[in-house]
Amino acid sequence: MSEKSSSSGSEEDVDPESGQPVELGGVLSKWTNYIHGWQDRWVVLKNNTLSYYKSEDEREYGCRGSLCLSKAVITPHEFDECRFDISVNDSVWYLRAEDPEHRLQWIESIELHKAESGYGSESSLRRHGSMLSLTSAASALSATSTSSFKGHRLCEKLAEMETFRDILCRQVDTLQKYFDSCADGVSKDEFQRDRVVDEDEDDFPATSKPDGDCYHNNNGSKEKLFAPASPKGINGIDFKGEAITFKATTAGILSTMSHCIELMLKREDSWQKRMDKELEKRRRVEDAYKSAVIELKKKSHYGGPDYEEGPNSLIKEDEFFDAVEAALDRQDKIEEQCQSEKVRIPRLTPVPPGDVYSSIGAHRYASKVEEMVQNHMTYSLQDVGGDANWQLVIEEGEMKVYRREVEENGIVLDPLKATHSVKGVTGHEVCHYFWDTAVRMDWETTIENFNVVETLSDNAIIVYQTHKRVWPASQRDVLYVSAIRKILATNENDPDTWLVCNFSVDHDNAPPSNRCVRAKINVAMICQTLVSPPEGDKEISRDNILCRITYVANVNPGGWAPASVLRAVAKREYPKFLKRFTSYVQEKTTGKPILF
Repeated sequence: MSEKSSSSGSEEDVDPESGQPVELGGVLSKWTNYIHGWQDRWVVLKNNTLSYYKSEDEREYGCRGSLCLSKAVITPHEFDECRFDISVNDSVWYLRAEDPEHRLQWIESIELHKAESGYGSESSLRRHGSMLSLTSAASALSATSTSSFKGHRLCEKLAEMETFRDILCRQVDTLQKYFDSCADGVSKDEFQRDRVVDEDEDDFPATSKPDGDCYHNNNGSKEKLFAPASPKGINGIDFKGEAITFKATTAGILSTMSHCIELMLKREDSWQKRMDKELEKRRRVEDAYKSAVIELKKKSHYGGPDYEEGPNSLIKEDEFFDAVEAALDRQDKIEEQCQSEKVRIPRLTPVPPGDVYSSIGAHRYASKVEEMVQNHMTYSLQDVGGDANWQLVIEEGEMKVYRREVEENGIVLDPLKATHSVKGVTGHEVCHYFWDTAVRMDWETTIENFNVVETLSDNAIIVYQTHKRVWPASQRDVLYVSAIRKILATNENDPDTWLVCNFSVDHDNAPPSNRCVRAKINVAMICQTLVSPPEGDKEISRDNILCRITYVANVNPGGWAPASVLRAVAKREYPKFLKRFTSYVQEKTTGKPILF
């Protein structure tokens, strides 16, 4: 698995100009589900959001999922040095990097984005370029860079309005005092004028009063003798100056309010973008929630009747195929690990002489065994290379696997036939290890358990075995007679031939159960030993012998499974079985006397 990213190293994770963590992208393995397992995905870390796409080329089609890292918990795996998990509430992403170094890089970058996320830090305010609220404007915006409105900060204009308000309040108080004083002066003037008029009318024509309050003109009319109040005449108030200042203050307030309105209109675009971004995040969260609910419903039913193997299964055929393939891959890896750690205990399995295996026996299935042996010797050894009904599906060296497609009531019953040649072993040895139950588990990896239900004779037994389940397919079991025979030669040119045949039967001690689907089999392994003459007077060695193997299998799997799955599994597993078994036989017979 390869990984490439747009940044590396902790010093390069922050943009020096904006102070923001830069984008990080690369290939990570993501655990999708039980069916598909680990899949490579293109993962992008940007703007406090971790998103993934099916591949880098499909980014334009939108992400398949995303996580907001504000409250994410990043957990490096305890044992897997390449894996780390990211959880947000109930949502968990399981990710694997290419190596521990890349995992560390991803974790550090995610933690950096997480630390810089939200609106609580100074850098977050710089990124969003807006304030949180008017009440916190003075403190929050002092650290906020409003590059779009440099010199026109809203907080400054609000402070100006506060100052203008204080000035205006003082001016209103001053003018109110002036107006009150004027009202008091007018009242006194009217009272004195009325009193002077009354005195003139009662006594004599008025003369100039020493105080200069009033006098009578030549026409006999009265004029007010009080001098007009000067601008500073009442309490020392400069009415004209106060009026000019009041006018300037109100003009300043109107100007500042215009600036505030302008700033708010400009800020509206920024707020709208932020709102759109929040709405998009909400939409993604809702989509993720819906997807999680759907997946949870699916998981709650996995293993239930609706998801069991069958024609009405809710699992689609491609999902069924992927699940079986993934399960077989896991079994192979487990088996490889077990084989590398296994130390085989030498088993003393004495091989009876060939005469014991050449007899038919006297058990109740003796005639059936003889019938099966004759059918296999007649038909199984026929060459299928020119038969149009047989398709060559695998060819690896000396091994060839043929298949003939047969279906009955929707169930795949494809007969399979394989031919193989193995050097250094005899037909007797190959058939012995194939038939002997004492060493069965040494080479057979598909069996969960087995037991011998009944021993019919020295060369015939009834075996019950259950095979490992490959989800979502049902578990299979099989009950069969297994017989080993030495085929007597009809002339001296016939090769030494051995045969093991396995065919299904019924037995009271192993009835079918609801836990497993009972499969039916008719299998035969025919082995012929070919000997090349040694040089000179040398004895025959394993270098001079060759075993030609013909393996035929007719299996009715029972139940129901997609035809494509059954055929793909057969094509995959039969060659592996033959190679594994023949390698085991070669290993067991190396350095031992030849058994003809």
